Formats: sequence, C-alpha cells, structure tokens
Amino acid sequence: MTQSISCTGCRDGAGFDLPITMAFQPIIDVTNGRVFAHEALVRGEAGESAYEVLSQVSEHNRYAFDQACRVKAIDLASDLDIAGQGANLSINFLPGAVYEPRACIRATLQAAIRTGFPLKQIIFEFTETERLDTAHVLNILRTYRAMGFMTALDDFGAAFAGVGLLSKFQPDIVKLDMDLIRDIHLDPVKRIIVKSTVDMLRELGILAICEGIERIEEYKVLADLGVTLMQGYLFARPSLASLAEPNWMAVDLAARVA
Repeated sequence: MTQSISCTGCRDGAGFDLPITMAFQPIIDVTNGRVFAHEALVRGEAGESAYEVLSQVSEHNRYAFDQACRVKAIDLASDLDIAGQGANLSINFLPGAVYEPRACIRATLQAAIRTGFPLKQIIFEFTETERLDTAHVLNILRTYRAMGFMTALDDFGAAFAGVGLLSKFQPDIVKLDMDLIRDIHLDPVKRIIVKSTVDMLRELGILAICEGIERIEEYKVLADLGVTLMQGYLFARPSLASLAEPNWMAVDLAARVA
C-alpha cells in the first residue's frame, strides 16, 4: 500500500500546493577558475525563504514536494544552460521521500529527457536529518549511481551520516559541514579535523567540497589544506531563478595575501 501511494506521487506530483522556484549557488573550482556545479536551493515563487517553504513539508506531502523540487531544478537549469556551460546541477533530495528508487525517479528522468539535460551532470545530494534505514539509503545511492547520476553526502560531520556510511558506499562527493569551516583560521582543532577528513576522502577517491566559506582567511586555510572545490558567500550568494557570477576577485586577492 505504501509503495502504491509513493508511486502515485511520483507520477503526478500532487499534494504540495505552494508554488516553488529555485535559487542557484555556485560551487567553484579554485584551481581552474570554473564553476564545478550550481546547487539548486528551494524558494517560494512569491519570495518565501527556504525555511518558510520547508516548514510546510509534512510526512503527508514530502513525496510530492521532493518530486516538485527535482523537476523544477532541472527545468530551470535547462533554461539557464547549466549543462551547456560545462557545470553540474546539484539537487537536494529527501531519502525519506523515496520508497522505491526506480519508481520514484521517473519524474526526474522524464524532466531530464524532455529538457535534454545529461544525467551524468546531475548530482543527487542528501543529508540525513533523521535516522533512516542504512540499507534503504544505500539502495537509493547505488540505484542512482547505476543510472548514471552522481551522488553527494552533505553536512558531513554534523548529521547522522558519517564514516560508517562511507565504509559501505563511497559517493562521488562529500560536502563538509559549514560548522567545521566557520572561523577555521582561528581554530587549530578544526584545521586538524578538516585536514584529516580531506586526506581520507582523497584516499577514497571522493571529491571534497567545503561550504559556508565567508572570509578570505577561511579560504586561505582550506586552500593550504588542498581543498579545491568551495562554496559560500565569499564567492556568491544564491541567485533566484538565475546564475550568480562568482567573485573571482576574492580568490585572486587571497592568493596575493601573504
């Protein structure tokens, strides 16, 4: 019965009434001065914040909400020619909104086919905000990888997901929690933790992204630790239904500061 309900939600997307759009925030590669990906962040069409939108998501409508976000992100990304510019699209998804991965991916596949957006340039990014069945999460990730999508684990070091999950499945990308990044230039303990994590991910063949970077001093420490993919207000704030141009001057300035 549960699977039938979820499949119906995947087909028609009904049940979430608030019109939504996306704001895009770039993830930059500081080694080549290019945008690696644009992360799609949900917003209300009338200007509602992510918090206001997410506050209306419940157990009863989260399936439809998750589907609506995927389709909207792909439609807008196609209109903005993200793939044509050589960048990836990062879409956040709710593991608890996916019952059977191959059934619940149908609307996503249809949107990608309709718009011509390459599957290999779509990243599915998730955070475990609640304790979930690890076997279920692994099934989702393995299914998405088999279909050609990239996978990413967000907020590493803060949520329930962690090293235990990495021992069973290695996603393409891991995003370090912004609390580890904030004021890292002032905190030697954070530097040790981030360095160890980045080194571990490199050995596992996983790309590390550091997010929440707001200060040049934070950028410099991360660059010294070998981090190449970064995201944060220092480079660009999310831009509503459009692509923000990264502040490459901040990167150049940091490189010149001794």
